[in-house]
Amino acid sequence: MRAVLQRVHRASVTVDGEVVGAIEGLGILALIGVARGDGMAQVDTIVRKIAELRMFDNEASVSDVGGSVLVVSQFTLYGDTRKGRRPSWSHAAPGSEAEPLVEAVVAGLRQRGLHVETGRFGAMMDVALVNSGPFTLLVEA
Repeated sequence: MRAVLQRVHRASVTVDGEVVGAIEGLGILALIGVARGDGMAQVDTIVRKIAELRMFDNEASVSDVGGSVLVVSQFTLYGDTRKGRRPSWSHAAPGSEAEPLVEAVVAGLRQRGLHVETGRFGAMMDVALVNSGPFTLLVEA
């Protein structure tokens, strides 16, 4: 499992002209990619990292600052571009495997008391954000 975490002032996801998820104020936009063979161990690691990484002023986490998280599934994080010009998606989990694990990440963050918004799994999404810093991390579990 991979996550690209961006510290934001605000972020939103729009599908077919409708905002389906949005956060305002300090928070994290979490783009989540699921690999074949990932399971709950990877989910637990990603949840812990999102909630506890010290990404804010004074070495604070999103939990410490009372921030929100916008979770967006993104299978393209497992695009392999080492050969040719066409990315290979062979390492990305199929939707039937990935969707429950992305939902488990959302549930895990909510269990930690975080306000979580989401995109729409499998949809063509427009993601807008105001990156704070910029501050972006790649997390692998």
